[in-house]
Amino acid sequence: MKKITLMALALAACSAPLLLQAQTLRWASQGDPQTMDPHSQNESMTNMVNGQVYERLTRRDRSLNLVPGLATEWTQVSPLVWRFKLRPGVKFHDGQALTADDVVYSIQRAKESSSQLAVYANAVGVPKKVDELTVEFQLAKFNPIFLQHIDLLWIMSKPWSETHRVTKPLDFKNKEESFTSMNANGTGPYQLVTRQPGIKTVYKRNPGWWGKFEGNVQEVVFSPIANDATRLAALVSGEIDFVLDPAPRDVPRLRSTSGVKVVDGPENRLVFIGMDQARDKLLYGKVSGDKNPFKDIRVRRAMYQAIDVETLKTKLMNGLSVTTGSLTPSASASYNDPQIEARAPFDIAAARKLMAEAGYADGFEVTLDCPNNRYINDESICKALAAMWAQLKIKINVNAMPRVTYFPKLEKLDTSLYLYGWGGPITDAESILTPVFRKRGEQGVGAYNYGDVRNDKFDALAAQSSVEVDPAKREQLIKAAITEFKQQFHVLPLHRQVIPWAMRNGVEAVHRPDNWLELSWVKLGK
Repeated sequence: MKKITLMALALAACSAPLLLQAQTLRWASQGDPQTMDPHSQNESMTNMVNGQVYERLTRRDRSLNLVPGLATEWTQVSPLVWRFKLRPGVKFHDGQALTADDVVYSIQRAKESSSQLAVYANAVGVPKKVDELTVEFQLAKFNPIFLQHIDLLWIMSKPWSETHRVTKPLDFKNKEESFTSMNANGTGPYQLVTRQPGIKTVYKRNPGWWGKFEGNVQEVVFSPIANDATRLAALVSGEIDFVLDPAPRDVPRLRSTSGVKVVDGPENRLVFIGMDQARDKLLYGKVSGDKNPFKDIRVRRAMYQAIDVETLKTKLMNGLSVTTGSLTPSASASYNDPQIEARAPFDIAAARKLMAEAGYADGFEVTLDCPNNRYINDESICKALAAMWAQLKIKINVNAMPRVTYFPKLEKLDTSLYLYGWGGPITDAESILTPVFRKRGEQGVGAYNYGDVRNDKFDALAAQSSVEVDPAKREQLIKAAITEFKQQFHVLPLHRQVIPWAMRNGVEAVHRPDNWLELSWVKLGK
C-alpha cells in the first residue's frame, strides 16, 4: 500500500508542472508594449496588453458590441447628461474597492496634457460623483458617439495612484519614468507579475475578478521577438503558442505546417502616408530653393498617383490588405460610399507631369520615417514606396526604427514624411477625423495630426459633424469632410490591413476586427 501511495505521489508531482504548462499561454509579437501606464500612450498593442489588467465602464463582446463592464447599466438622462451605475463588489488587484471616486479621478487623469487619451476624455464631459456607485457625466455639447468614447477610458485606483505618486500619466515622449512604467493595479482578469521591457512580461490570473473566464489560461508569458523568421521558428517548434503578427510572406507556409493553424480577418485600420505641410522648409530634406514641396497639392497628388497599390497588395502583402482611397479605418465610417472609397488612378506619366508643373521635374530628397515593428510589413512598405517615388526623381531615405522610438518622434512633430496607421474598435468616422486630421488645438483635437495639416473648410465640416444630433445631416457632413480632405491629398491612403494570427493547434482564440487578443477567452488544449 505504501509503495502504491508513493508512486501516486510521484506521478502527481510529475504531472503538476505539465498541468501548469498546459494552462500557460506563451505568445509573441514583433513589438513590445510601450508602458504599463494606461493613459500615457494610445497605441493598439499597448492598449491590448494593458487592457488585460485595467478595465473600462463598458467592454466589447466578440462582435465588438458594447456590453456592461465596470458599470452594470447606463442612462442618457438628457442630451447632455449620462448616468452610470457601477458594479458592486469590484476590487482592484491590491484589494481596494472600486468606487465612484476612482472613476472621476481616472477620467480627469486621462485629460492631462501627458495623456494620449485626452481627446476622448474631454469628449465625455465632466464626471461627477452622485454616490459611491453612481457617476454622472455632464457634457458641454452633444456627443453622437459618447459611449464609444467612454469605452476608450481605463479606470485606475485613486488611492494607489496617490500612494505611488502617479496621479498624472507619464510623459512618454520626453522619456519620463514613473511607477506606472513597470507596475500596474487594475480590476481586470489578469495581474501583472513581472515586467522586463524588450525581454518578457508575465501575468497571472486574478482569482478575485468579477467577470467570468471563458478560457483556461492561468499564466501569460509575453515575449517580443522582432525577427520574423525567429518568431515563426519559435511557433513551429512549439516554443511559443501564439503569434499576433506573422509576416504575410510566411502565412502560406504556416497554413500547410503540421501542428499550426492560421486565423485571419480584416482589421479596422487604415495605413497611410503623412507629410509635413506646415513648415516653409523641410526638417529632413534637400530641396531646390529650400522650399517645402509638400505644401503644393500637385506634389502630394503626384506622389499619390505614383503608388502602385496593387503591387503592394499582391507582391508585398501577399493579399493581406484591402486597397482604398478612403481616409477611414472602416468602409462603414464613410457609409460604404463608392466615390469616397475609390482611388485616383495609378499613373506615372500624370505624376511626372504634375511634378514638372510644380517646379520639381528634377525631384528632391527627403527622409521617410517609418516604424519597423508596428504595422504589417511597415519597413518593407517604406522601402517599396521609396522605389516607386524614385520614378519621380524623389530620393527617399528610409529611416526605420522601433515603435518605442518612432512614436515619441512623431509626437514632437520631428518628421517631414512618415508612415502611420489608425484604427481600433470604433468604426465611426469621428474616431479619425477629430484626433488625426483636424488642425491641432486644445483638449486633444488634432493631437495625432503629425503633418500639422490645416484645412479650414474640412475643419469646420468635421467639427460640426462631431456635435450634430440628426443622423442624416451628420452623414452628409462626414462625407463632405472626408471628400474635402481626400481631394486635397493631405494624406496618402495605402490600404486597410488584413490581420493573420498564427497559433498551435491546441489554442482557441477569438479573432476580432480590432486585432485584440482577449486572454480571458483563450482556451488551451492538447
